[in-house]
Amino acid sequence: MISTSKTNLNNDVQMPRIGFGVFQIPPGEKTYDAVLTALKLGYRGVDTAAVYGNEADVGRGIRDSGIDPSEIFVTTKVWTSDHGYDNALRAFQESKAKLGLDTIDLYLIHWPAKADFGETWRALEKLYREKQVRAIGVSNFLIHHLETLLETAEITPAVNQTEFHPFNVQAELIEFCRKAKIQVEALSPLGRGQFFDHPLIAEIARRHGRSPAQVLIRWDLQHEIVTIPRSTREAHIRENSEVFDFELSAQEMSRLDALDEGKRVGPDPDTFVGY
Repeated sequence: MISTSKTNLNNDVQMPRIGFGVFQIPPGEKTYDAVLTALKLGYRGVDTAAVYGNEADVGRGIRDSGIDPSEIFVTTKVWTSDHGYDNALRAFQESKAKLGLDTIDLYLIHWPAKADFGETWRALEKLYREKQVRAIGVSNFLIHHLETLLETAEITPAVNQTEFHPFNVQAELIEFCRKAKIQVEALSPLGRGQFFDHPLIAEIARRHGRSPAQVLIRWDLQHEIVTIPRSTREAHIRENSEVFDFELSAQEMSRLDALDEGKRVGPDPDTFVGY
């Protein structure tokens, strides 16, 4: 079983340190089966988004798991086309209905998208004050986006999801978030599988008798980053959770950190405006 290890957000809500991501898992039975499998194996966090098109399947998986929904930390996100106060409130109600939940644990602005995200944030603050969500945050925000948001925000984001792996460490952003008490959550923590064959990652994996994916997830955790690996294969879903019984050395952590070259596997938040 996966560890139930959690981290406290800046409003004292507890969030699992490992969740299950459903990005790019096709809507329908693929998502439903993957969510059921993850929950069966002990995951208690699921991360989805309106644009993924699979919120209803996530909700169905949660209902059919037999687990009390209050035990499962669910994250979803407002898409770029729904920026703005009224649009965001409407989009939230649509996501909530698809998920079939009374309360969403974490609701995020998916991308800054060169939009007036201050108005979107004002809508999220309303949802938070009304206790329709337990925590609010952002995704793919860089330092200057966060600085702009914090100029007018009445509530500091609890979470910033950002692409994070040894080839895109974003040390200054991570430090900014830590000082602001914003929990960082790793997007694409496995680099979408692009780095599994890297000699250093493979070497460290062999030394510990682990997979490259487990090394990358463990690296996240030791940086105090929440992580949401994704897979549709039961063996990999299980493997990705089995990372609490080994530890990377300080030297291994430093060597992995040194791989940083600002390489992204996803879009650049400064230019991305939507699919």
